[in-house]
Amino acid sequence: MNIGAQWPSLNEAEARVLGLQRKLHQWALADGQRRFDDLFNLVCDPAFLVVAWQRVRGNKGARTAGVDGIAPRSIGEDADAFLMGLRAQLKAQQFRALPVRQTWIPKANGKFRRLGIPVTADRVVQASLKLVMEPIFEADFKPCSYGFRPNRRAQDAIAEIHFLSKPSLKYDWVFEGDIQACFDEIDHTALMDRVRHRITDRRILALIKAFLKAGLLTEAGQPRKTITGTPQGGILSPLLANIALSVLDEHFTAKWDALGPYWMRSKHRRAGHPVMRLIRYADDFVVMVSGQRSDTDALRHEVGGVLSSMGLRLSEEKTRIVHMDEGFDFLGWHIQRRRWRGRCEKRATYTYPSKQSLLSVMEKVRSLTRRNKHHSLAELIQTLNRVLRGWCNYFRHGVSSRTFGYLDHFTFWRIVGWLRKRHVGLNWGTLHRRYLPGWEVRESSSDLFRPARVEIVRYRYRGSRISAPWATEALA
Repeated sequence: MNIGAQWPSLNEAEARVLGLQRKLHQWALADGQRRFDDLFNLVCDPAFLVVAWQRVRGNKGARTAGVDGIAPRSIGEDADAFLMGLRAQLKAQQFRALPVRQTWIPKANGKFRRLGIPVTADRVVQASLKLVMEPIFEADFKPCSYGFRPNRRAQDAIAEIHFLSKPSLKYDWVFEGDIQACFDEIDHTALMDRVRHRITDRRILALIKAFLKAGLLTEAGQPRKTITGTPQGGILSPLLANIALSVLDEHFTAKWDALGPYWMRSKHRRAGHPVMRLIRYADDFVVMVSGQRSDTDALRHEVGGVLSSMGLRLSEEKTRIVHMDEGFDFLGWHIQRRRWRGRCEKRATYTYPSKQSLLSVMEKVRSLTRRNKHHSLAELIQTLNRVLRGWCNYFRHGVSSRTFGYLDHFTFWRIVGWLRKRHVGLNWGTLHRRYLPGWEVRESSSDLFRPARVEIVRYRYRGSRISAPWATEALA
């Protein structure tokens, strides 16, 4: 490597990074036992740092500062000097990870989730580490995992559940698992052992361990050590969590593979033995069981034992067992097997937006349409459109038309209420003529996004055919 080369442009850097990632991924695929021992120079490579910086500066947290008070967006034209200094620290092995700034964000259930915000330099190094590590570990990750992985999304997990829950496949029972404080309780020693299965470069391992042990600064300004866990909010954290939770994927994949080909699995079922499939999205997972309720009950102890090897445990309150006819919520969806409409006694699985998801978006609309929130109708429309379009695009692949219609009606009349409060004294005819022509909400060039008009499209189930972006078939 020519370490004296000038800093590349973004296009040149992305091409170089993609080429090297492709090689790393292919090497990892070709030899499942290969251990990579010279990766640190890639983390320091100008191309990797340029791409890492672009991703740090371009994400939603770029306006948020860590404990040093410097946000990525504030660096601006000094980016070249910043990256050169950061690279010099890495090459001289003088780089030191700083504590993350702790903040709390509300969850849908009324509780709060702890978020750790790293400083800008740490984010760039973590992003560069991820660029190097991800192609290697993607070669080992199992198809049943969907969260925080390239080319995979929540809709893939829902599509697999929908496929497996067909009455003909007889996956009637669902073990709905919830891991207690997953990101906060991952055992560092167990996690590093799993990383060492693929990476033996001591400088890389030292960097990862430094980020795990960096500690945090509470909102009260008190420093705290991080003995376990990986800070939720760090760029590298989702990848490390997937490495840790892959123990669960490997356990159920090994059980599935042990059943042999299709005819042996059928024989296994006829003998009264259970068959199980895992679907995991980050720390949320379900196990579909073709068997009896007792077989599903036994999973509590089995899954608990697998997770304990990583220092994790199941939440007794949120972990539950349900029948497909009863239905359950997963990733914002309510999934339930019901009588097939218009098909007599046949049954089918339906996926709806969950009540909690609908209430959540309605609360956002209610908050945005309070009288003192916006100065003009156009500004209100633009803000609402971002919320409604994102929510509807996520749920447009399910049985969502009635829900979209209800949300459309709710939003329309919330805006009407906002207009009447902002224009006290205007009669209904004037208000309608001026702001609601043809019963459309618009001002200037801004038109309200209408959920009722969103087309419902069934998501295509891709199964195990989802390839990584560096795989040969994905590049063809």
